[in-house]
Amino acid sequence: MGSYILRRLLWIPITVVLISIVVFLLVRFLPGNVIDILISQLQPSAGQMTVTRAEIAHSLGLDVPVYVQYGRWISNIFVHGSLGNSLMGNQPILPSIEAALPVTAELGILAIIISIIISIPIGVYSAIRQDTIQDYIWRGLSVVLISVPAFWIGTMIVIYPSIWWGWSPPMQLIPFAKDPIGNIGMFVLPAAVLGITMTGGTMRMTRTMMLEVLRQDYIRTAWAKGLKERVVVIRHAMRNALIPVITIIGMQIPMVIGGSVIIEQLFNLPGLGRLMLTALQERDYPTISGINLFVAVFVIIINILVDLSYGWLDPRIHYQ
Repeated sequence: MGSYILRRLLWIPITVVLISIVVFLLVRFLPGNVIDILISQLQPSAGQMTVTRAEIAHSLGLDVPVYVQYGRWISNIFVHGSLGNSLMGNQPILPSIEAALPVTAELGILAIIISIIISIPIGVYSAIRQDTIQDYIWRGLSVVLISVPAFWIGTMIVIYPSIWWGWSPPMQLIPFAKDPIGNIGMFVLPAAVLGITMTGGTMRMTRTMMLEVLRQDYIRTAWAKGLKERVVVIRHAMRNALIPVITIIGMQIPMVIGGSVIIEQLFNLPGLGRLMLTALQERDYPTISGINLFVAVFVIIINILVDLSYGWLDPRIHYQ
């Protein structure tokens, strides 16, 4: 296993560099640019422009070829450990990410916990009660949850309670250190919206894998030995059935980060998603690239941890 982990770790820098090149180049193809935005902001206040486009481009470092800009950016990361400064406010990007990360992390962790708590027990129950009325109900519900987007559920939750009952979710961030109960209470609703949309796929995968495992010979042997249903399902069947489910959950983590863009905007949460949306609107290339690079490294590490969890769930798996 040690050699396997070492090989995976050695591939991380190569993967990160390739991702950074793609991200750095793609954001340059967005319509409009930061210079136009800055000029539009300077005109109303200045009345008459005192700086030219060339001067703004030079001050932002955008007057050189793209490959030179990339070389400066990536060397700044490896040499100084800095993601640079934003183009709009000239503020360091890393502190902004560090400030927004706890919000997105708490939202994502709660969403995944809610998804697991709902989907895995229901998927297991639906499998052991195959083709019953309860199974058809849960299967239908899973299709509905897969089909309904998170932004629609979030919008309905924000709009209709305020119209019918005059209630709306808290829109001001409550720090955990100041009020832990209030902080968790604030995050439960957006996390539930984000988690419920992931529940359908996990539920169906859990049911499918449980059905496959329950047909195995060793499960029939366990039933023939007279073991209780709880023992057969939890001790013998679930452990093997959860391997593909863990893979699905690991793949959902990037979806959580992507879905948080809309959820954080709906519920006014100052997380990475909202920071990314603001950077896209302002064409703040270094901030966009920095957030994408940070998320890419995080997803790569999560994928490695998911792969390593297979050996813990099934001792028969060996890494080469």
